[in-house]
Amino acid sequence: MASWLNLGQILKVNAKKFPKTVALKDRYRKFTYPEVNRRVNQLAHSLLALGLSKGDKVAVLLENSIEIVEVYLATAKTGIVIVPINFRLAGSEVAYIVNNSDAQAMIVHDEFTPCVNSIKPELKNITSNRYIVVGERLNGYREYEAFIKPSPESEPEIKVDPQDTWILIYTSGTTGKPKGVVRSHESHIAFYLINAIDFGFNEHDVCLNVMPLCHINSTFFTFTFTYIGGSAYIHPARSFQAEEILEIIEREKISFISLIPTHYSLLLNAQEEITKRDVRSIRKLLCSSAPARKDMKLAVMEFFPGVELYEAYGSTEAGIVTVLKPEDQLRKLGSIGFESLGTDFVKIMDEDGNEVGVGEIGELYSRGPMLFDEYYKMPEKTTASFKGGWFSAGDMARRDEDGYFEIVDRKDNLIITGGEHVYPSEVEKVIGSHPDVLDVAIIGLPDEIWGEAVTAFIIPKDLSAPPDEKEIISFCGDKIAKFKRPKEVRLISEEEMPRTGSGKILHRALRQRLIGELEH
Repeated sequence: MASWLNLGQILKVNAKKFPKTVALKDRYRKFTYPEVNRRVNQLAHSLLALGLSKGDKVAVLLENSIEIVEVYLATAKTGIVIVPINFRLAGSEVAYIVNNSDAQAMIVHDEFTPCVNSIKPELKNITSNRYIVVGERLNGYREYEAFIKPSPESEPEIKVDPQDTWILIYTSGTTGKPKGVVRSHESHIAFYLINAIDFGFNEHDVCLNVMPLCHINSTFFTFTFTYIGGSAYIHPARSFQAEEILEIIEREKISFISLIPTHYSLLLNAQEEITKRDVRSIRKLLCSSAPARKDMKLAVMEFFPGVELYEAYGSTEAGIVTVLKPEDQLRKLGSIGFESLGTDFVKIMDEDGNEVGVGEIGELYSRGPMLFDEYYKMPEKTTASFKGGWFSAGDMARRDEDGYFEIVDRKDNLIITGGEHVYPSEVEKVIGSHPDVLDVAIIGLPDEIWGEAVTAFIIPKDLSAPPDEKEIISFCGDKIAKFKRPKEVRLISEEEMPRTGSGKILHRALRQRLIGELEH
């Protein structure tokens, strides 16, 4: 195959092209491109020596680390399929993904072994010698460094085609079981090339990765820098402290970060720390994975003056669909921008598959080179998510007269109250701009009179002095219609707010939990 269509082969090229460049770094270690390539080759040979071959699956339950990056790269070189699993999942959820994916080996961080030990009897496809642990040496596991060390550093001689599956990544299921999204090598390479052009990255850039590497956002953005010969600093996903992040930016001269709105809120709350740090190395910032409020983006641009702020919309299945570029941030606040480079087209369609008019709400469909192949062992779900070759992630949107898109809400999140349709994100944008609100979720709870009552769940910035219900409802004022204003306001902690690993609020999970409480 063409070497540029496989990240493992690109690593081999970059080991020669950038012999002194630090490819990967964390708080304690750093490896140049040649060093990473040698370690990845050793891991690749070790996986093959286990009896795994092209097309076999290896499940990965790892925190953000250099090791998880090495597994991605080793599977790229061998044709083995990586199955990244969210480390926040419960044992039964992990067991489902391991079994559903037909994984035949598993690589685990030592802190997650109690979870794995509890489900080992259920994992019928993994033999006892195919459990590998990163960290402390434990009974029943091969220790990672000892596992790779004896293997040769030479390139594995495996033919991997662009259309072959590289990643089988499971979506965050809000109803039923999560779906396995089958993604090829070429779909990821398409993103790296498009991303480098769309965002203007180069080999001198240094990326700080804080998003979980078990999610598509991180595999897209972190590996863009591997592809172009830049550097990636890997930070634990469960350890986002604003002061520490700002210290890393200053110390490592970080030039790019992809963050979710929650991260930006935490950074903006550390204003005193921002003034202490030299963050001028930051060239570009991305806000993605969840809608960003207008007031938040304005604050980000104020506290990082001169930085180019991008916003992207996409999904695990479709990749990046649209990008709002820096020059449009003030002119088109609230928009998700135009189609990204390479995206064939974006359509807003009604339930019958007809395109809706300018300003009208419909379901957003797209197609392009970053699109996934199928849902693993779910042909009906695959068929249902496409309409005439166009894919939808279930988001409702509209397009303005200038051709810019705006996400209205998830189709499944729609609230019908007194016969009126309420999209939670519209209400969240208003309440989220309240100075005492850190984050907010709007859901519809069963109501005898209204059918569903608009209910606000607020995470206050200061738990000791939270805004009260009357204050929030009054704040909505004439900003939104009366029927959209919450009929009830409840306080909730960050720990209680259900989220996906990428930070999106799980409205359905919150609603189901509360309905369950009401029924009891």
